[in-house]
Amino acid sequence: MRVAMTLGRVYIQLDRRARQLRHILLRDGSGVFATRVRSKLSDWIKPKGFTWHVFPEDVLRADFTQPAMTNIPALAEGSPISINWIVGPAGPGSGGHTTIFRMIQYLQQIGYDNRVYFYDPYGGDHQYYEKVARLHYGITCKIGKVGPEIEDAHAVVATHWPSAYAVFNMRSAGKRFYFVQDYEPSFYPVGTNSVLAENTYRMGFHGITAGRWLTEKLACEFGMTSDWFPFGCDTSRYRFDASSKRKGVAFYARAGTPRRAVELGLLALELFAKRCPHIELHLFGEELGALPFKFTNHGLVSPEKLADIYNQCFAGLTLSLTNVSLVPHEMLACGCIPVVNDADHNRLVLDNPHVRYAPLLPHALADALEAVVTMPDFETESRQAAESVASTSWDVAGAAIDSALRRALKTQQQT
Repeated sequence: MRVAMTLGRVYIQLDRRARQLRHILLRDGSGVFATRVRSKLSDWIKPKGFTWHVFPEDVLRADFTQPAMTNIPALAEGSPISINWIVGPAGPGSGGHTTIFRMIQYLQQIGYDNRVYFYDPYGGDHQYYEKVARLHYGITCKIGKVGPEIEDAHAVVATHWPSAYAVFNMRSAGKRFYFVQDYEPSFYPVGTNSVLAENTYRMGFHGITAGRWLTEKLACEFGMTSDWFPFGCDTSRYRFDASSKRKGVAFYARAGTPRRAVELGLLALELFAKRCPHIELHLFGEELGALPFKFTNHGLVSPEKLADIYNQCFAGLTLSLTNVSLVPHEMLACGCIPVVNDADHNRLVLDNPHVRYAPLLPHALADALEAVVTMPDFETESRQAAESVASTSWDVAGAAIDSALRRALKTQQQT
């Protein structure tokens, strides 16, 4: 009897699953079905334990009630300022690493002595990281890994929340700085990782933030002292092409980054595609599967290809739930009008009259895109948008960081 009952329950479950699979195949097609199967297999084989992005021993050593008293070497007239940059593992094409290494190169050019140390709790290949830093990002300064061999410096800079724990625990000399490009607790669901990231803003470091929003947020919520630098734009790559024929809309569709709200953006494009079927849709950032509208999927592309895409488009949809990305500035430089979700962190950092803001609702975003592509005098608006960022360069950002470092180090010596 028990065997018969067990077999009956198994049959019911198998029959239910078979109906579910048929329904998914009929509704979404084989492509989506295959994606769901891969996702389930990935969930099944991946480790079920907690993923540590920081060495647990570094968290244990970080006693906030007894911060280490570190020496800060005096600045000598005519001698370079030395900086130890503590950086996470680098991969090609990382936006965060691009900005970090770009600023290191700028400071190197104006006479700083930079050293890069990789902090890697994942057990990766240090030689590979060094090769990426040199070949893909053009780093020429000394590169090492976090350990007892770290030299003294005038400044020690954490560049992401795991590296902040390493910097807090170091005993080498140097004023502690924190290069903050985004509010990293928001990268995770509420839990251990979000708390570990949030606690780094309580370590007493001097912040250098990407844009004014982060400086104000960290001061208001954590009492953290920071300076901010403006976003730059590589206008040698991203520039207006007067000969280009605009026929499309671009979307930064990086689904692997939840803070970019890709799913809401795709719903907005579905509505827009029905309203404006003659407008081409260009998606970039990563490869996506089938969607309920026609589009060109460019995937991850080079800056040169991206500039070409922008110059083919009237507008670009770029969403951010935390600090704004570099994409809107690059779109503007090419005369492509960015449509951005309306939020304080976007308005404060962009501060550009040619950006179109809309509530983070599919219909509102579709309305904003439609308003741009049907603009009566688009050519004038497009050209003015490009001109509005023509003088924007990463040298301006680098100069702001240079000033912030010198001011903080000088203030430290006077106290």
